[in-house]
Amino acid sequence: MSKKLKWFLIVPVAIFLAVQLYFFVQIWWWVDHNPGMTAFMREQQAAMQEKDPKARVKQMWVDYQAISPNLKRAVIASEDANFAEHEGVDWEAMQKAYEHNQEKKKGNKVHGGSTITQQLAKNLFLSGSRSYLRKGQELIITYMLEMLMDKRRIFEIYLNVAEFGQGIYGAEAAARHYYRIPAAKLGAEQAARLAVMLPRPKYYDAHRDSSYLARRTGIIMQRMNSAELP
Repeated sequence: MSKKLKWFLIVPVAIFLAVQLYFFVQIWWWVDHNPGMTAFMREQQAAMQEKDPKARVKQMWVDYQAISPNLKRAVIASEDANFAEHEGVDWEAMQKAYEHNQEKKKGNKVHGGSTITQQLAKNLFLSGSRSYLRKGQELIITYMLEMLMDKRRIFEIYLNVAEFGQGIYGAEAAARHYYRIPAAKLGAEQAARLAVMLPRPKYYDAHRDSSYLARRTGIIMQRMNSAELP
C-alpha cells in the first residue's frame, strides 16, 4: 500500500474518531452539568432570525423534580412507552414504523420509531436533516448517552430541551407559553396535550383546535397511569 493511499484512509478515520471523542466528552460533561442551547435550538433560532434578527428561542431549565409527574407520564406514554426498559433503541418499534411507512399511501402520516434517547441525541448535536449518515451518527450518540447517563438524567435533559412550539423549548417554557403556569403545576389533560404536540410542535402551536390533537390527548390520558417513570 502506497504512502498516499495510507493517508487517504487514515485521515477520514482520524477525523471520524475525533468527532466521536468530542461527542463523548460533551456527554460526559453533561452528566452533572446542564446543557445550554442545543444544536437544534441554534438551527431553529438562526431560521427565525432570517425573518426577525431579534428573535430568540424560549427555554428555561428546571430540575427533574420541578416538572409535573403528569408531564413525565404523558411524554413516556406518547413518545416511548418502553423507555425504562430499552437500551436506547427500540428496534421492534423501529421495524414497525419502517413497515408502516413502506406501506403508507402518499399523503398519509409517517410513523416514527425514535426513542426519547434518540430524540435527545438529535436535539443535542444534530440538525433536522434526514439522511442515513445522520441516522448512523444519531445511533452512536444514543448509545453514548445510555452508557454515560442513567435514565432519569436522560429524561431530565430531554424534558428541558424538547421542542414544544415555534421557538418554545423545554417543559417550563411550554407550560408558561400555553397555560401561563410553571411546569410543576401541569394537570393531566394539559400534560397530555403537550406530549401529543411533540411530533409536530410548530404545527400544533399554530393549530391548537386540531381534532386529532383533542382525540389523541384523550388516548394519552388513559395510558398515563401505566407509564413507568425513571
